[in-house]
Amino acid sequence: MPEVEFVVQDRCVLGECPNWDAENNRLLWADILGQKIHALSLDTGARESWSFESEVGCFGLTDQGRWVIALKSDVILFNPATGVREKIAEVDGGNAMSRTNDGKIGPDGAFWVGTMDQNAEKQPVAGLFRVTGEGAVEHKVGGVKISNGLAWSPDGRFMYHSDSRGPWVNRWSFDAQSGEISKCARFLDLDDTLGRPDGAATDVEGCYWSAGVSAGNLNRFAPDGTLLMSIPLPVLNPTMPCFGGPDMKTIFVTSHSENYDAQKLKDHPDAGRVMALRVDVAGVPVTRFREA
Repeated sequence: MPEVEFVVQDRCVLGECPNWDAENNRLLWADILGQKIHALSLDTGARESWSFESEVGCFGLTDQGRWVIALKSDVILFNPATGVREKIAEVDGGNAMSRTNDGKIGPDGAFWVGTMDQNAEKQPVAGLFRVTGEGAVEHKVGGVKISNGLAWSPDGRFMYHSDSRGPWVNRWSFDAQSGEISKCARFLDLDDTLGRPDGAATDVEGCYWSAGVSAGNLNRFAPDGTLLMSIPLPVLNPTMPCFGGPDMKTIFVTSHSENYDAQKLKDHPDAGRVMALRVDVAGVPVTRFREA
């Protein structure tokens, strides 16, 4: 099994959405409930953080050097150098039960943003939305409790999408030119033992890596759904993997410490920290958001 190490000692409440910034050789990730985005330089170990006015559900890099960020319901463009913010859209803002959650830039250059029911007893009131650089918002999938697990096949022909409380992963046919999805098929049915599907990433062999948030596992599935590897992690609740490093063979994994009391934090002091492990296969680079 790959050796797992912690790359930062700071603890997130709800660490999520790691992004590899190849141009700057750094890792970016969010603390959704801490309302921050963090950065770690792999060259120097330097750290930076940016604060926002609400939860940071997800974010990605743009083709103009900015970040596209889904706050609780607003989608903004953000310049990390200047702090300048520009609202371009709103996602599910009229739904008081939901907030944004997992999201990623698709091969079509659009920002795919999921939402989730914020209540303890999750209801299927959330969905998946596509946001373009022009600020157009399209509702793509409905009837989910916690939208999660977005990733695309290496050739961009398939999109993976999960409901963490399904708990299932579906696979859609994907048109990388138009962003149209079709032919939805069940890819995986999961459980608490192997791990409910949280965030995900894909590798160049077409395999799907899923954070098993309920089981402390990082699971790798073949394109036909066969479980190839289940890597035990030193935290109870891993949330999302991303590939990075110069050769794209380092997997960074975020985790959470949400709802941990003092005793649980004492028993699990690494909860909420970011991990890294080396693997033999490279990951698929995530596309950049195409600004208008």
